[in-house]
Amino acid sequence: MFDSSELMKQTKAQKKEESKKFAETLKASPFLYFTDYQGLKFTELAELRAKLKPMKCRFKILKNSLLENALKQAGIDGVDTRLIEGPNAILVTQSDDPIGPAKVLAQFAKEFPKLKIKAGYVGRQWMSAPDCERLSKIGSRPELAAKLVGVLYSTVSQSASVLAAPIRDLVLVLKALEEKQQKSATTAA
Repeated sequence: MFDSSELMKQTKAQKKEESKKFAETLKASPFLYFTDYQGLKFTELAELRAKLKPMKCRFKILKNSLLENALKQAGIDGVDTRLIEGPNAILVTQSDDPIGPAKVLAQFAKEFPKLKIKAGYVGRQWMSAPDCERLSKIGSRPELAAKLVGVLYSTVSQSASVLAAPIRDLVLVLKALEEKQQKSATTAA
């Protein structure tokens, strides 16, 4: 029979290897979100992971020492020491849309207040929890693209109307002139 304490213990070499692997994951991720998950049930964490999976995101719980070493190895500087305190989970991704996952985290935190967003690392810049909250309120990339297309379409259609107006006005003037001449010709006859 196995002793569970033996299964849980890792050698120093195993910890270094795990830290090195996770550092590579951090380097490959265009953005990261750091959260406090304490008090969430396993089923709630599974629900959050399921919501993030379609966005190519992983929500990983790490020991602080492993997280700290992986951040250093990944070359991510400027880490606030308070970020490495308490229970930590980190969202990593292969996607290039930082807004969708921020929305999911913010909505999930409203539904389950025990999840707290601590910080974000987007575009090689650190973001505070309020900054992450503001980011989550921006439309997603497809929503922003749709708005841009709408604005461009309305601009083009307005320009077409403005350009067509002089021609339309000229046609109306010519038609009015023709009607006037026809009236004067009928009254003269």
